[in-house]
Amino acid sequence: MLDVLLITFPFFALVLCGYIAARRRMLPLEAIPGLNTFVLYFALPCMLYRFGASTPIAQLLDGSLVLVYLPCALLMVGGTVWFSLNPRVRWNDAAFGALVAAFPNTGFMGVPLLVALLGAAAAGPAILTILIDLVITTSLCIALSRLDGADEHGASKAARNALKGMATNPMPWSIVAGGVASALQLELPKPVMQTVGLLADAASPVALFTIGAVLARSQIVAAREAHGPMPVRDYLPVVGAKLLLHPVLVFAAGATAKSLGLPLDRFALTVMVLVAALPSASNVSLLAERFGADNGRIARIILLTTAAAFLTFSGAVALLH
Repeated sequence: MLDVLLITFPFFALVLCGYIAARRRMLPLEAIPGLNTFVLYFALPCMLYRFGASTPIAQLLDGSLVLVYLPCALLMVGGTVWFSLNPRVRWNDAAFGALVAAFPNTGFMGVPLLVALLGAAAAGPAILTILIDLVITTSLCIALSRLDGADEHGASKAARNALKGMATNPMPWSIVAGGVASALQLELPKPVMQTVGLLADAASPVALFTIGAVLARSQIVAAREAHGPMPVRDYLPVVGAKLLLHPVLVFAAGATAKSLGLPLDRFALTVMVLVAALPSASNVSLLAERFGADNGRIARIILLTTAAAFLTFSGAVALLH
């Protein structure tokens, strides 16, 4: 366990540094969207392209992983929405609560952390889960968020907007580009690849720092809004579902699938379980703010999962590896 903590500590320490920098206004709140833009549109796409290009295409197109991971994501969304709906939490808030329960922070934190823990082979399965969560899980939750009539244009337009947002997100396209390069054995010109490498190397530290800064900004923005006391029932069960139920569900689904004869690699299953054990994706707070959900609730869930994951994720690694 101590060996695992020695690897995971720097990753969570960088998140804490970003949080402190934003809370103490060492980093102006106005600068945080710029950091997020650098990570999302420059550094992370280069990192994902590099991993995708160096990963055998069979790993990036592993249908067994999709058959295990996708149903678990859908169950997490459906179960969290069903449990969350009450007079205080309507469809908009319940849907984004379900998104933070089902969408791990794989891009900003998971890929570099899992590669550090398990080696470069962990990138393939982790990248495939990113595609599933970006294309399907996020789009579904945004569509569900419109069902309470919060938007006069309804769920159909929300679904179209979600698909449009996915289409303009560079992360899935960088994964696709990397997969094509892997399949065709293409290599970028050396100066271009060196530039990609520099940006890819910057992705991990800047992304982790940005997670902390985004969480601090979300808390500060939410505190400015009029908000009564938040019942523990409205956020703590979602934290438990993300950190405990999600990885257990993926492990159980994978073990069942293997017993039924699905050709699921044990290492790939381990990676998927650890992806599910990651804290909630920090960018969901930005989506919740954009769609008018209770961002105070969403930010609290993300913050608690991120803080608690230092122990729960490290424990999952110690159990599985």
